Amino acid sequence: MKAVTLRREQVYSGNLLLVNARHPLRQSMTPDQLRPLSGKTESRPSQVCLERKTALVLETLFATIGSSSSLVPVSGFRTRQEQEDIYTSSLKEHGKAFTESYVAVPGHSEHETGLAIDLALNQEEIDFLRPYFPRDGICGRFRSKAASYGFVERYREGKEALTGIAPEPWHFRYVGLPHASVMDANGFCLEEYLDYLRDFPYEGRHLQVHVENKTFELFYKKAEEDLTRLELPGYLPFQVSGDNREGFIFTLWR
Repeated sequence: MKAVTLRREQVYSGNLLLVNARHPLRQSMTPDQLRPLSGKTESRPSQVCLERKTALVLETLFATIGSSSSLVPVSGFRTRQEQEDIYTSSLKEHGKAFTESYVAVPGHSEHETGLAIDLALNQEEIDFLRPYFPRDGICGRFRSKAASYGFVERYREGKEALTGIAPEPWHFRYVGLPHASVMDANGFCLEEYLDYLRDFPYEGRHLQVHVENKTFELFYKKAEEDLTRLELPGYLPFQVSGDNREGFIFTLWR
């Protein structure tokens, strides 16, 4: 067996962070954690950045579907100041109701994690806040492959009461494998998925899923006050992510 020790603050880092109106982002991204997406277009004169692994996976997905310049990354990582500027500008231009539906309060935006990307079909004019991303054509091909690469459509229709955000078919969030596939198969938004995983605690029955010809074992562990200690099979590779609430999600490759 392998002993694993986690610090309490690690609850606030990882691919499965829940960031919404009730759960603010606790840790800021640093420049060395970010990577610009390659290439520029007339519609995207400046580079869009994401968390390093997220950017690499997204570029691989673009290459797989042959998107070339058909898809435009509109908005990726935002600093707290950038989110404040966008929020304030939207209030002035569109009003409170619109802004509360489509723009997260600063400190509560997934864009500040570096794990979220807004995409648009490449057109002459692109709406920054509500880019056009239909469900057919190249956009449909992106959707059909997204979960296999760890991305989910974060704000789906019918989930507004849980997410606090109106449907955004252009906004995709990286959560990694196998989580994106499990969420997609069950129609879970991230709030539902993290609650679901709590039913599989470290001390009890674990969730086993088969994705991309691989078997994964998933379980939840609530963080202790200072240090969280547990033992894992020494021969199994694993990943751990905080949920930005009060615990950790473990992913083991079986």
